[in-house]
Amino acid sequence: MNYLIPNGLAEPATAKTLKRIEEEKNREATERAIREKLLLKNVEDLDDKRIELNRKANEKGHLFAAVNEGDLVEEIKKQTGLDINPQHILLKEHLKEVGEHEVEVRGGEKTAKMKVVINALAD
Repeated sequence: MNYLIPNGLAEPATAKTLKRIEEEKNREATERAIREKLLLKNVEDLDDKRIELNRKANEKGHLFAAVNEGDLVEEIKKQTGLDINPQHILLKEHLKEVGEHEVEVRGGEKTAKMKVVINALAD
């Protein structure tokens, strides 16, 4: 009490303080539920979507720079307007070849499979 309360690191457990803490917990729980519901809706909306990317590649179809989760998040946002966190995109490895790839997006209990088509850019 000589250190924590004077330095603002703790406060006495009064009825007013306990009520404020309970209200904050309820507000955070509500916000978390809304975020989870939005994530599930976004994942459902991505099911069977087709995302196209244009990347530089050599004549054998190998990309000069691999496509990662962050790249996919940007393209999803551009092409569909949906916000997805990169950690929800499940890639076994980064995409390094031109062509069609199946990518899973998981949010909670829902999993969506979308097609990612990588086209080679002409030099």
